[in-house]
Amino acid sequence: MSVDLTTVKKIASLARLAVSEDEAQALVPELNGILHWVEQLGEVDVTGAEPMTAVIPNTLRLREDAVTDGNVRDKVLANAPQAEHGFFAVPKVIE
Repeated sequence: MSVDLTTVKKIASLARLAVSEDEAQALVPELNGILHWVEQLGEVDVTGAEPMTAVIPNTLRLREDAVTDGNVRDKVLANAPQAEHGFFAVPKVIE
């Protein structure tokens, strides 16, 4: 797969990037180089290699999945400009 000037301009248009003619000309070999590198990665034999998300083994510390109300309503409402009945009070906007 290769990229030509028309494709670069289309990609720039889709990405909403303003690219001059000179910049588009410079991007053609760069994008072709990137695509060539990706094609080389596809040729690597990865049979028997397990997919991984990190180079070192790590596990997440999980907490109990429990639903709570947080029990901090008064602390949250202390920052509110106006509160009524335990809720934020918002002035009426629609008449």
